[in-house]
Amino acid sequence: MDGIQELKAKYLAEVADAGDESAIESVRLAAVGKKGEVSLKMRELGKMTPEERQVAGPQLNALKNEINSAIMARKASLADSALEERLRSEWLDVSQPARPSQQGTIHPISQVTEEVIAIFADLGYSVAEGPQIENDFYNFDALNIPPEHPARQEFDTFYMHRDEGDDRPPHVLRTHTSPVQIRHMEKHGAPCRIIAPGRVYRSDYDQTHTPMFHQVEGLAIDKDISMANLKWTLEEFCRAFFEVDNVELKFRASHFPFTEPSAEVDIKCSWAGGQLKIGEGDDWMEILGSGMVHPKVLTAAGVDPSEYQGFAFGMGIDRLAMLKYGIPDLRAFFDSDLRWLRHYGFASLDMPNMHGGISR
Repeated sequence: MDGIQELKAKYLAEVADAGDESAIESVRLAAVGKKGEVSLKMRELGKMTPEERQVAGPQLNALKNEINSAIMARKASLADSALEERLRSEWLDVSQPARPSQQGTIHPISQVTEEVIAIFADLGYSVAEGPQIENDFYNFDALNIPPEHPARQEFDTFYMHRDEGDDRPPHVLRTHTSPVQIRHMEKHGAPCRIIAPGRVYRSDYDQTHTPMFHQVEGLAIDKDISMANLKWTLEEFCRAFFEVDNVELKFRASHFPFTEPSAEVDIKCSWAGGQLKIGEGDDWMEILGSGMVHPKVLTAAGVDPSEYQGFAFGMGIDRLAMLKYGIPDLRAFFDSDLRWLRHYGFASLDMPNMHGGISR
């Protein structure tokens, strides 16, 4: 076929002279595009005799492949040249220090929550969760809290709005995480060992109280559980959390509707020089409430109190953070003051990495 060598010389020269990708694309369309010269030549093969096609066909395919290869090579060459030019013009001194950047910190409440979860996970407890908006039964009735109890009054509890004429008991913002224990026993039965950390709400506000705070409650139900098991559990927790070997706890008789017997727990400490030191000195400080689960609470949760018994305890996560890390005012936890967060916050690598299972 006439003109093949001329087409080859023409387009290879144009490819070599192309200075950018746009010029290369124009050459490609003119040569091997749908209406390009080489493509039009290949359409003429249908008009040829078989003998002529055997000669012209391989020549045209070879020409098309050679032009395409030249185009690809030219594109790669232009890309390399562009990169070299960029490297020459965009010079960077890698020995210079990086620009300073602000890093976030872990909030003390998040830190202490993870610490508590990790410690109780090591003791065989899993984590249970529940809703923050509770109904009257789970927040009060199932926990043996009578209608006349002060906790059920509006000066202590946040009640949800009910429309006029709706006589159902209003929902509440949960005042403790004890409802989680009821829900867990209803669903999973006994035996069980769980902790229930989370937000709770009470109508109070001062240096050591806020309307919303964080609490963790523990529950252990089995056939042979006593106050001795409760005492050992709390001692082991305090040793691990406060990072001291010598822990002395004092149980004072108290009253909670959901436990019987009930006890406030004090820990031995020292306030010498205005600094709190756990495990030494002659002072005592209350840290939590506890007791054996009341039989009526077990019955409300569907557990037979004649077969199972257990203990429960509850403590404030915010208060634990204040005691361990020397934070004087609870209200500062929720002020979103960046200076406070940078001072009391924790690096991400400080977070405990051992967790209990999650149950809902």
